Amino acid sequence: MLNPVVAIDGPAASGKSTVARKLAALLNFTYVDTGAMYRAFAWLALEQNLDPADRVSVSGLVERAKFDLTVSGGAVRMALDGTDPAPFIRSERINAAVSKIAAIPELRERLVIEQRKLRNLAPLVMEGRDIGTVVFTDTVFKFFLDADPAVRASRRRQQGQTDAVAARDQADAARAAAPLTMAADAIPVDATYDDADQIAAKILQICRDRGLSAAKVEAL
Repeated sequence: MLNPVVAIDGPAASGKSTVARKLAALLNFTYVDTGAMYRAFAWLALEQNLDPADRVSVSGLVERAKFDLTVSGGAVRMALDGTDPAPFIRSERINAAVSKIAAIPELRERLVIEQRKLRNLAPLVMEGRDIGTVVFTDTVFKFFLDADPAVRASRRRQQGQTDAVAARDQADAARAAAPLTMAADAIPVDATYDDADQIAAKILQICRDRGLSAAKVEAL
């Protein structure tokens, strides 16, 4: 039997990462941040002085890079060419590059394959921009978080980052490969005013109502 997956999609700074982490903790599922994977490749491309928007250069990078994912302690660990990229992927230069590299079809194809493999290892709460529309279209637990753009920009400033969320929204929605959009059967969640604990509790209840049984949740 396939492990269950809760898919949480949404634009930048919508709160999906915080909500997904909290939900994964409530369920004792493994939390997966797919955006971090694209950020990791953006970091590697910049480290090698490659243009993250150049399909030829990025395709070559994708072909030769060694990318490993493991599950440990309810989290996914990444290694990219033998290095943990996590300390390097939250800078402003990565914010500016990630939507560009995420539009490269060859990178998306490789990462979707790797993301799907994780389902064999653990039950997942996976967040990103194409989880419900591409990666796990079969899951019945699909959510799309969004919030007012001004609120999202404010959240980035509070995190000490500069991030042009409106420009990233436009780029993510306009790309040809897996554009940012809400799956037809996803449940929209407005994350403008409620805090992450409230939203996670709301999603948990919906998951139970949709067949993720309370007994299973409580036993985990």
